[in-house]
Amino acid sequence: MNLHHLLLLLSSQCVSFVDAFQLLSHSNSHSLQRRRHAIPFSKSSLNSIVDSPLDNQDTERHDVSSSASASSTTTTRRSLFQKSTQAVLLPILLNAMSTSIPGTTQPAQASVGTLPEFNDSNSILQSVTIDVSDKIQQDQMIDFLREGFSFKLLRQRKTGDITDTWMGFGPEEMNIPSNFELPVSSFAQYGGHASIHIRYDSQATSLYYKAGDDETPPGDNIAYIQVGVPGYRISQMVKYGGFIMDAYGIVNVVSPSGLPMRGIVGITPDPMMFVALNCQNLKSSREFYEQIGFVEQEYPYCRPNKGMGQFEPPQPKNSIYLAPSKNSIGVLLLQPDRKKKFNNTPNPAFRSMNIVYTPTTNNNDSDTTADENSTTNILKVVDPSGAGVTFKPYTMFENEELNTRVAPKEDVVVVGVPPAAPAGAVQLQ
Repeated sequence: MNLHHLLLLLSSQCVSFVDAFQLLSHSNSHSLQRRRHAIPFSKSSLNSIVDSPLDNQDTERHDVSSSASASSTTTTRRSLFQKSTQAVLLPILLNAMSTSIPGTTQPAQASVGTLPEFNDSNSILQSVTIDVSDKIQQDQMIDFLREGFSFKLLRQRKTGDITDTWMGFGPEEMNIPSNFELPVSSFAQYGGHASIHIRYDSQATSLYYKAGDDETPPGDNIAYIQVGVPGYRISQMVKYGGFIMDAYGIVNVVSPSGLPMRGIVGITPDPMMFVALNCQNLKSSREFYEQIGFVEQEYPYCRPNKGMGQFEPPQPKNSIYLAPSKNSIGVLLLQPDRKKKFNNTPNPAFRSMNIVYTPTTNNNDSDTTADENSTTNILKVVDPSGAGVTFKPYTMFENEELNTRVAPKEDVVVVGVPPAAPAGAVQLQ
């Protein structure tokens, strides 16, 4: 009996909690003992979490209307079961990850991959997933990222009705790529880059966002995704369906999928910097992310003056920046502006933030390795602001990343000379 089997039993409601615990304790008394040391969620955070093991993430439909009905305040046996399930499964998940969280007795057992930058944690925030309504919106989003911010097409896959596309600024693999050579190769050829995962379901009927209907994002819980790039092209953002909210030194734009983005002209190891979240309760959001292994880190900047000039704003007042590793992207928790109306409405186009983790190795589950690549090992929860968070074992990510890569175009890089920005781009001064 391991985590994967327990998730299946509880989610299918085939066994009671008492029976599940008896099965688990019978097969692995050590796991039960470790679970007693797990830090439980605070009541405010726990009430905001929706636990849903994904039987098959590739074929799951993302229905906005069903999400709205699920938020009903009516107490039912199912809702009580779900709340009880999440209270049990989250501590189990934390023990499976064995992330080094201040106050826990479980230090990190292994890093993610072999990159030295990630040896301070066994989990990282690797990507964000967004849903698009149709193929036109999918193509617009790809061109918007590629032509507006110089994203690269990293990976692509089509499984049945689902088309997955990953866009980023360099290899996602958690190892040093075989073609990377110091001091010849640029950092864009190094591993460990984050990505934006564009998911298109040809059978989905939900309209997540329609460009032109409104000048604002379809929800207000996602403030923006910030990228720091050597140059961006506003004309191309507009050409491919983006709506420019403002562009005074920096650019704030609503992408054709409804995902709000902020672009800053600067240099950073990975141009994907962080996800900014509007939080109804800053304390609850902080407690949630600390429970899943995030730690407060120094706020990242992409310009040398670190927020003291007009081209990069300082860290927002009363905000908190958290990340599982000091070298991975993280989340910026924002306190909403009281002068502006804030409804804490989830953005329907924003599917999830995706965490890749290395499970602990000091357990007695003999069949854990065999099941690591099963899609039932993907757990999804929802943070207090309504943003989804998924957890994927590293071996599953490694196999998926390797088998979905798009062959990169050959780029000629001159050492010591930064790549030229496209014509018409706003460039680093």
